[in-house]
Amino acid sequence: MFKQQVVRNPYWLTFFYIHIFSVTLCLLAGLTQFSSRFLAENRKLHTIIGKMYVYNILIINVPACFILGLFSNGGLIGITGFLLQDSLWAYFTIAAILSIKKGKIISHQNYMILSYAVTTTALTFRIIKNLFYNEEYHDYELFYGINVWLALFINLFIAYLVFRKKTPLSAKIKIHKENNKGSEKNQKK
Repeated sequence: MFKQQVVRNPYWLTFFYIHIFSVTLCLLAGLTQFSSRFLAENRKLHTIIGKMYVYNILIINVPACFILGLFSNGGLIGITGFLLQDSLWAYFTIAAILSIKKGKIISHQNYMILSYAVTTTALTFRIIKNLFYNEEYHDYELFYGINVWLALFINLFIAYLVFRKKTPLSAKIKIHKENNKGSEKNQKK
């Protein structure tokens, strides 16, 4: 009902179907990419699936979601939330590519976790909507807009917890020491 003005727009509908079908491939690809066992046994396949995921996001989904975000429900709150998600999706994915090209495996893993967190935001969004939305109590536009931000926050927080758990304490201490060395040098100057 809320989308009637854009559903009849063939451009919007095209971007919508492109996004829905292609993001399914991203969701499936991500399921294999975070397994250490899969990576160890299938390094070449990991690279191929990873490239498909990256190309799918950067060439197909980020542009499609930008257009969809401009016409999203939720008013200004929803539109800005979707456009932020789209920007973060591109940023995290590009940062992951640049990290692996520099040989920074942990950074690559962390950025890919963040990228996949944004990929799965639509699932979290739908779960929240189905569990908590009640048309008798909630204004649909406001609920929708807040839900966009809430789903993003939840997914990024889960990603943060994942790489906090994944990074051993010794690595955290090493990273902390390296960061402090740089600030000590700057203070001496």
